Amino acid sequence: MTANPPEERPIDMHVHIVGNGSGGTGCWLRVRGWHRPLAALMTHHIGLPRGAMRGELDRLYVERLLELVRGSSLRAVVILAQDDVHDEHGLVMEGAGSFYVPNDYVLALAREHKEFLPAVSIHPARPDALDELKRCLEAGAVMMKCLPNCQNINCNDRRYRRLWERMAEAGLPLLAHTGDEHTLPVIRPDYADPRILTLPLECGVTVIAAHCGTKSGVFTSEYFHVFAEMTQRFPNLYGDTSAFNVPIRGRHIPQCLREPLVSRIVHGSDFPVPVHGHFAWLNGFLKWRDFRRWEKHPNILERDYQLKRAMGFPAESFTRIQNLLRWPPNSRSVGRRSEAIKKPG
Repeated sequence: MTANPPEERPIDMHVHIVGNGSGGTGCWLRVRGWHRPLAALMTHHIGLPRGAMRGELDRLYVERLLELVRGSSLRAVVILAQDDVHDEHGLVMEGAGSFYVPNDYVLALAREHKEFLPAVSIHPARPDALDELKRCLEAGAVMMKCLPNCQNINCNDRRYRRLWERMAEAGLPLLAHTGDEHTLPVIRPDYADPRILTLPLECGVTVIAAHCGTKSGVFTSEYFHVFAEMTQRFPNLYGDTSAFNVPIRGRHIPQCLREPLVSRIVHGSDFPVPVHGHFAWLNGFLKWRDFRRWEKHPNILERDYQLKRAMGFPAESFTRIQNLLRWPPNSRSVGRRSEAIKKPG
């Protein structure tokens, strides 16, 4: 594993891949109830045509994402796989979950497109979890992603110790959802607590708490204070800024801009989650001129990045992930951005 990546430019380390299997990718999408209008809002927000979810979503989604990355200040994005929901015995829970993205698909996309870095998803209860981890490491995985509350993962289950130890040995970081969730069905609400990540942290895994334990609902539990306290006990714990440009989730931005937390923050957008600066501006986190300048920017990856820069997140928060990802020895540079793209202002 190489110690340092080849370039120091921003990376968005929290970007979802979504598909319906129309391209033979193995993806599936199952949207029900009130999640349907939310999904339609997100596809419209990222610029996909009406009816994309029922059409060639696999192709359209990847083409649009590539267009956005190439038209942004970003060096690359980490694309996330999504494993099935499993029970405690490792069996797939039929009918649970709303989408699935195979590891092979994100690994193949990353081999094909230099702008993509692959994050795999392995439910630790799977009987083949260790074998799948070994296979994904050999295939070039840079990170692993899980959603404990949505995928029914008790990361503190002692049966998973060997998986976490192997990840620590390989230098593979874990991106784990923390805080409540409204865009996906939740199986175990109590697993939103960052303390569910104690065992992998104790095993030496570099863990990134997605959303820093913040809440997204008015009446849901708040775990930001738990995340903040845990960073003092675990030097291998970080948090990302994913979905901080939606209401409520970003309410702790001022604390994330100060030590001791600011040196533990990495940049993520949570694409395709909508990006709007209204909440930050109304709460005084953004100046009016910065809000006006970037709120209408058509590239939402660039919008998210520039709004966070304007809030005061330091340059290091946008490149720090480069020192946390696993860079396989055969990793290649993602190349230089087209000179036609202007440097960030």
